[in-house]
Amino acid sequence: MALEQLCGLNKMMFMKPLVDPNLEYTNLESTRVLTMFDNPYSLPVPPFDNPKKRLAKLDKQDKDDAKVELTHGTTTLGFKYKGGIILAADSRASNGNFIASQSMRKVVQVHKKILGTIAGGAADCVYWDRVLTMECRLHELTYHRPLSVKSVARILSNIAYKLRGLGLSMGMMLAGYDFDGPRLVYVDGDGSSVEGHLFSVGSGCCFALGILDSYYKYDMEDEEAYCLAMRSIYHATYLDSYTGGLVRLYHMRENDWETVTVKDCADLREIFRPVNQNESLEEFSKFIREGFVPDPDEDPAVRNPPPPPPIVPPKPAPKKKE
Repeated sequence: MALEQLCGLNKMMFMKPLVDPNLEYTNLESTRVLTMFDNPYSLPVPPFDNPKKRLAKLDKQDKDDAKVELTHGTTTLGFKYKGGIILAADSRASNGNFIASQSMRKVVQVHKKILGTIAGGAADCVYWDRVLTMECRLHELTYHRPLSVKSVARILSNIAYKLRGLGLSMGMMLAGYDFDGPRLVYVDGDGSSVEGHLFSVGSGCCFALGILDSYYKYDMEDEEAYCLAMRSIYHATYLDSYTGGLVRLYHMRENDWETVTVKDCADLREIFRPVNQNESLEEFSKFIREGFVPDPDEDPAVRNPPPPPPIVPPKPAPKKKE
């Protein structure tokens, strides 16, 4: 075989095996499918002509055809106040009427000073969140300065606009600090990008906004902001069947962010279920911190460990006098 390859005889048609034409086709198809690993912005399209029209037809509920697009549900919120930025989200992942998970993390870290919330298709949101993390890291390594929140939102908006009409299901909030101060930007699946002080995304957003619009004010203390965010998510879990599980609360400051608490939505009934009860902030503060142990990956002391002590060279031994 080595002599055949050296002489070039293996390239003759009579020397090729019968499966070689199919092998070339298989290699071509595998190259097309694996382009996303070489270039994350190059995704393989669905294997039929005119994907936009075909996906729109499959999305409709017909008697003969099954509906491909499944219902997504979640509730995430974020708002700015004088103490920083508050993000909160539930943890229920639904697949139509089926609850796929009760412990999904819907607040993800994009950069050291940028957090993002995900709503919509889990695969779409998680994939593009990783692409944003890669872009932020490459930009920092190349230019020695981090990307701003507005620039990260623009990258995500351009991606969503390019894939508009191809079944992308995504609604993300990006929160962080840059040279202009705190930023909160919402990007949807059509490529729209909006910056504001208060957002809520997901199937239960209307219930959360009912609480946020009534009690939100910029001059809030930390405990008031925590109580407002947890109360808004609780009402969404109570009224929206696609929202539930654990409620995670995050507080972003100028230099770092922290996980304030993680509580089961059933436990929040003790505080927020009575209709005309004015809850005490001291009681609420004690409740949300009781029994909470932060994850190692979300503990600021683990993310930003103190620098090691400097290495001091040993002093030379004194010379003995003769």
